[in-house]
Amino acid sequence: MKTVLPSFSLSPQIPPITPYPLQFSHHSLSSIPKNLNFLSPKPLFSRPITITKPLSSKSDKTHHSSPPSNTQEDGIPIDHVKTLVKFKSRYNYIRVLEVSRRADHPFRGSRLLLLDGPGNIHSISFLFRTLTDTYFDVFGTLPPIIPPGPIGVLGFGAGSAAKILLELYPQVVVHGWEIDPAVIDVGREYFGLSKLEKQYPERLFIYNGDALKASVRDRFSGILVDLFSEGSLIPELQDPLTWKRLKNSLRKGGRIMVNVGGSCVEAEDSRRDGKLIMKESLKAMYEVFPNQLYVLNLGNKKDDSSLALTGGFPDLIAWKKEGITWNSSVLVSIFRGHGYVNTTLGK
Repeated sequence: MKTVLPSFSLSPQIPPITPYPLQFSHHSLSSIPKNLNFLSPKPLFSRPITITKPLSSKSDKTHHSSPPSNTQEDGIPIDHVKTLVKFKSRYNYIRVLEVSRRADHPFRGSRLLLLDGPGNIHSISFLFRTLTDTYFDVFGTLPPIIPPGPIGVLGFGAGSAAKILLELYPQVVVHGWEIDPAVIDVGREYFGLSKLEKQYPERLFIYNGDALKASVRDRFSGILVDLFSEGSLIPELQDPLTWKRLKNSLRKGGRIMVNVGGSCVEAEDSRRDGKLIMKESLKAMYEVFPNQLYVLNLGNKKDDSSLALTGGFPDLIAWKKEGITWNSSVLVSIFRGHGYVNTTLGK
């Protein structure tokens, strides 16, 4: 595992995918300020973020022989970043970073949880706001399109997705699974997880163990899957049997939303190419959810992000009314096993 050096890369666990699905522009949750758009043509979290001095891009980390430019838009000067903790647990190389409020960057005032050697971000928290301008906010759009009932978070991390669900939806009950107890401890210490547990004792339940064995009485209404190890989607997600088991743990009408990774996710094993692993995972999902698999494209640049969604195509009018809005056309791509069928929906 790498140690924290003066220059390192933070790769958000999200994929860059231009040819893929559901492209929403200028989205915001209806329950938050209208001027905060967490999905936009230039998503804040669509490309790898670097922290270095001077600023650099992800490619600079391994390919630059001369001093990098100090004009990269995604960089955070290292003197605006404080390392709160770093140690190696049984499962992860764990680092918690705090970004100064003085930093000229969308992550200013946040705390970041980095796991694995390359430094992929697994959780993010802001002190004075719920939404994060990352894919966790998209996870927060699931409740309006599933039946009432508990939501499972597989790959709980420090609780970023749970916080959004609990604070925006008073009726939602969250059951989270995290294999590394040290990650839960870090969440409680540095990401306000203890406060969430005290505030929502009847709505938040956290389990230490294998997320793929998750179950609750009467099954889940929705499942959020965010399972990475050593910088890559876990191998089990490329196996259709995994998705069959997860499907069997859903109530009628339930859905699964998945962070499917992509080329901006840097694995410790260079042979596990993020984009290829994403495609293999989608194919495995398609075997279990034929003609009911969509990929939400979170932007339109090379390193844009995507999440997979199962089930029939959502009622966009109801979805818009309850939890998501847009003011431009929506490009929808349906995953067909090997290709995509596109259609464009108006405002």
